[in-house]
Amino acid sequence: MAIPLTADRLLAALRAEGVTVVEHFGWRTHSRNHVGGWGPVNGVMIHHTVSSGTASSVELCYDGYAGLPGPLCHGVIAKDGTVHLVGNGRANHAGGGDPSVLAAVVDERYGTRPPTPHQHQGSAGAVDGNAHFYGFECINLGDGKDPWPPEQLDAIERVSAAICRAHGWGAKSVIGHLEWSDWKSDPRGFGMPGLRDRVQARLAAAPTKTTPVPAPEEDPMALTDADARKVADAVWATPLVSPTAPPGTSPLRTAGTFLRWGDQHTVDILARIGALSAAVTALAEVGGLDASEIQAAAEAGARAALAELGDRLTTDRTDPLS
Repeated sequence: MAIPLTADRLLAALRAEGVTVVEHFGWRTHSRNHVGGWGPVNGVMIHHTVSSGTASSVELCYDGYAGLPGPLCHGVIAKDGTVHLVGNGRANHAGGGDPSVLAAVVDERYGTRPPTPHQHQGSAGAVDGNAHFYGFECINLGDGKDPWPPEQLDAIERVSAAICRAHGWGAKSVIGHLEWSDWKSDPRGFGMPGLRDRVQARLAAAPTKTTPVPAPEEDPMALTDADARKVADAVWATPLVSPTAPPGTSPLRTAGTFLRWGDQHTVDILARIGALSAAVTALAEVGGLDASEIQAAAEAGARAALAELGDRLTTDRTDPLS
């Protein structure tokens, strides 16, 4: 039982264990903390994604899907062993599980496997695993045939050991989703007892580094998603002087007003160009114009339309709000 690691401590623990880390934009503040507890934490839970492809799997785990919003884990472990951090805090990965399993993980006194689970999400006796476990999704189809490359298995081992080392836990704090809920079968394709043996052997020695390509450091000046939204909203609402404001009225209009006005004029011009193109094509069908004449007419029409748009943006006295 422990207080969850901060984003900085989690990142440092993973890198100290030799994990190659990629930080997804906004992961430090991406969580489900507003809907439930996060901590005290008791262990690490391993999953498979039932997907293929790194980019799409990472996006899925960051965003979630209808009915289950992201983050769906704290990190996504790719086939090449790279760990993509997508969340920090409560994540939708474990769901409900068996309280006897949680007790065995806390005590770390079970044998080869924790007690067989008899609870799941929504069952009467289930406990909330999202509050108590770090979750890592490993990219694999979960069909028992999709291979688990050595680099990926090594990363799963290192990630598990890193978090256990940071909290002072043993390897029995690492479980699979299938060991938590009687509805689940992940991870499929390797055994959790063997993984725990490897994690325990790693914990018995000092951390060892691999020689990965250095992971990019997160820009200390990077905006969070919430901050970026605030900036966008502020820009949209910035007052600007309108050159077309009617006399006697306030000359100020928001930047958003000008953008909407410009968009509408662009739509109108594109519609006129489309109509012109259709008319030229109709003329060609009756044999009145050859190909070069059609091209010349279309270009002349487009230039005239764009010139008109430029004139209206600079000299038209029609107010954007009218």
